[in-house]
Amino acid sequence: MTETIISLLSILTGIIASNIFGFYYKNSTFDVIGNSIIGVFGSIFFIKSFTRLGFDPVSIMKTGKPDLILLFINLFVSVLGSIIFYLFVIKLKNKLQN
Repeated sequence: MTETIISLLSILTGIIASNIFGFYYKNSTFDVIGNSIIGVFGSIFFIKSFTRLGFDPVSIMKTGKPDLILLFINLFVSVLGSIIFYLFVIKLKNKLQN
């Protein structure tokens, strides 16, 4: 598992999380394409913001084998970032409509 695959996996996790969140939060969904875009940007923003804490892809593969604890933290932050960004976009959409 290389650093690139870990980065793509965390982005894919963010896309899936935002689409699942949009499915259950039906009154403010942005369809599949909008949810996917929100998931990508939320995931990347949060992973890049918290990369200094030591769960970036380079730190995960530092020993040559993937550190599973750091990988799960990375994926969790990706999910959390996509959901928080989704809520931010919903709030922004509501402010612009009023």
